[in-house]
Amino acid sequence: MSVSIAGRADWLADKHLQRLLAALAEGGEEARVAGGAVRNTLMGQPVADVDIATTCLPEEIIRRAETEGFKPVPTGIEHGTVTVVAGGKPYEITTLRADVETDGRRAKVSFGRDWKLDAERRDFTINALYADADGSVVDLVGGIADIEARRLRFIGDAEARIREDYLRILRFFRFFAWYGEGRPDAEGLKACARLKDGLAQLSAERVWSELKKLLSAPDPSRALLWMRQAGVLTAALPESEKWGIDAIHGLTKAEKDLGWGADPMLRLEAIVPPDAARMKTLAERLRFSTAESDRLRYWAISTTVEPKTTEGELAKRLYRGDRQGVVDRLRLSLAGARVRAVEDNNALLEAGGFSRLLAFALKWEKPVFPLKGADLTALGATPGPKLGEILKNLETEWIEAGFAPDRGALLERAAKALEA
Repeated sequence: MSVSIAGRADWLADKHLQRLLAALAEGGEEARVAGGAVRNTLMGQPVADVDIATTCLPEEIIRRAETEGFKPVPTGIEHGTVTVVAGGKPYEITTLRADVETDGRRAKVSFGRDWKLDAERRDFTINALYADADGSVVDLVGGIADIEARRLRFIGDAEARIREDYLRILRFFRFFAWYGEGRPDAEGLKACARLKDGLAQLSAERVWSELKKLLSAPDPSRALLWMRQAGVLTAALPESEKWGIDAIHGLTKAEKDLGWGADPMLRLEAIVPPDAARMKTLAERLRFSTAESDRLRYWAISTTVEPKTTEGELAKRLYRGDRQGVVDRLRLSLAGARVRAVEDNNALLEAGGFSRLLAFALKWEKPVFPLKGADLTALGATPGPKLGEILKNLETEWIEAGFAPDRGALLERAAKALEA
């Protein structure tokens, strides 16, 4: 049965892409769109990147791209990959290849002209589809049937594919979270469980990148469940072992119902303990960005907000702490209360309280303390620790008074403090 994506792939009609494919196919060579763009189009999902596979060697890709007036960038030329910018869009173009040697982290490749060999070196059947310039889909490994069944399956022997690159263990669960239905492929699941120790060979950046993509899926709860049962979640994220993943489903439902959007960091916080020391270790081990590390730390050190807390009390907490940490706490509490509210009226009231406080926290703007050290020196204070102590005490009084005292009232208090 012939399958075509023509008519449902607007990106394929791009004139620059068509020119690029035509240039790469001249003189008996071949070029096809490969991988995710074909898969997502067949599954009715958005296409972010368009990759191309070709029989042209890397140097020839560069020559032909330049002839067409496009900009080639040798991003991975030793592995046969050149990025070509055409019409302002980057296209990653890779020469057909086969693995010569692998060590579980990287592969040595040889270039070739065999499309089936190129397909068979890829990870999953749904990722090994090609499309010609006219939209005709080329399926050499049974990927179309797996797409129709929403089935994620390794190409060939699952264990062999994993030993080529242990990151494929995490990719198995990531792609299952995004595209799979029902139970994961049994052979793939068993192979991931058997070889999970190989994850230790991977760089922290690759592990966190893959986990973050998994946690960004519309609902990663089923994938996380199977990861936990296979022992893979503990191997990749040991902090989750005794904490659990039960909160994830309720959180994803709240994100959808309340329009929060998928938030991988919030989902991570839902499955690890709010322990500042352990979160610091986690962030260092997985090489988090500064922003990610700070967010995890502030969430961990923020204390739980009670649903009966007043807006005034919350404002004081927000001023003294980090708003994102408090917002994360409130969102997780609200998601949990919504789950319990199905059978518990008290939880329904709690959900109302958390919802009220979350709305307040999101619109709250931090007020600026009206006094500075210069104001006190103008009153005759001598710069030094004593001045700083007076200023700090005045700020504390101002916070406790609900940020109400204005500059004039604070200057009067400062004068009295200096006299004392």
